[in-house]
Amino acid sequence: MTTATKSILVERILPHAADKVWRALTSPHLVAEWLMENDFEPVEGHRFTFRAKPMPGWSGVVNCEVLKVDPPRLLTYSWGDGSESESGLKTIVTWSLTPEGPSTRVRMEQSGFRPQDEPGYKGMGSGWPRILERLEQVAAGQG
Repeated sequence: MTTATKSILVERILPHAADKVWRALTSPHLVAEWLMENDFEPVEGHRFTFRAKPMPGWSGVVNCEVLKVDPPRLLTYSWGDGSESESGLKTIVTWSLTPEGPSTRVRMEQSGFRPQDEPGYKGMGSGWPRILERLEQVAAGQG
């Protein structure tokens, strides 16, 4: 028996060229501005962490691994809750960039939420649209 999983999908058109959005998605110091502090590198197989202030029910650490990099179109990484336990959150985040004239369609999908991940699904479902707004602001600052 397989357990159905859920995904969060957020899509928006940013008024920036794909290379500017890609820089904001893959430069660690820029990612820190719109998402979290990190030791990210856009290299397949690279393990990294996102770090934020801990809160009840969350350590503030997200353990990740880069799964696919295809500049400037696709970035995929695993997203764990930092607990390293079998019951912990284990999802996949996929960023797809599609040029549309002078703009870029940004599609973020976080997939693999299991029934026991419902609190994370709800929290991140409301958080990702705001995060994409911050990504847009950071991309705007890229020359």
